[in-house]
Amino acid sequence: ANFDQLMQQVLARHQAAHLSGVVVAAGGDGTLNAVAAKLKGTHIPMGILPLGTFNYVARLLNIPLDLIEAAQVIATGTTRAVHVAQINQHIYLNNASLGLYPLFIQKRERYNQYLGRLPLHAYTSGLDVLIRDRKELKLKIAIDGTLYPLKTPLIFFGNNQLQLSEMNLRIAQAAEQGKVAGVVVAKSDKLTLFKILWQMIQGKLDQASDIYSFAADQVVIHSTQTQLTVAIDGEIVKMRPPLHISVQKNALNIKVPHVIASV
Repeated sequence: ANFDQLMQQVLARHQAAHLSGVVVAAGGDGTLNAVAAKLKGTHIPMGILPLGTFNYVARLLNIPLDLIEAAQVIATGTTRAVHVAQINQHIYLNNASLGLYPLFIQKRERYNQYLGRLPLHAYTSGLDVLIRDRKELKLKIAIDGTLYPLKTPLIFFGNNQLQLSEMNLRIAQAAEQGKVAGVVVAKSDKLTLFKILWQMIQGKLDQASDIYSFAADQVVIHSTQTQLTVAIDGEIVKMRPPLHISVQKNALNIKVPHVIASV
């Protein structure tokens, strides 16, 4: 609530034309998500001081990871409009997922408390999740109006083409064009999941069998469960189905360096 009040004050201040400036988000992609949710659809640009682990949003936009250089971009850069994906009332700048990935994040937080934030432990907790918590989601998914019954341990939606291309996913281009870009795992036996985790570690997810990717304007996920656990830009959220997923094109303005290489 305090954050909401603060952002209301900030937005009110920026609505006065002579005071219009940049709202700076300093943090990881979870922080950027919270600020972006308030700024989308406004004319006010967001500045980024990247302080996260992966900084996918900053890296996609060629914003320097050095904070002094990032501050110079905020002061002197140009404004670029980016696509914002939405799942019900929440936005995601990087990704949203159901199934194993939210479980993986919850477990990883527990591991991190004891072991520190080492990538090895992220993968160890991934294996732990695969062995113990293999739960299939029984869903119906409407892709641009066509309904498919689905049993899956994992559905992943990506909005950041850099992250998707690092995972070697062909749907990176679809995300760049402002489509809902999704990946579904079709099998949940232990061997398939181990293979998928291994392909994820190597960044070769598209080579894994039993993985299907798709791109659409609108996706709706139906479930008989009263709530679904969704990971949104690394934060865990409980949501009531149906889940409506879409992309608002060029809905958020971000300060970026003047010369942008094509991404």
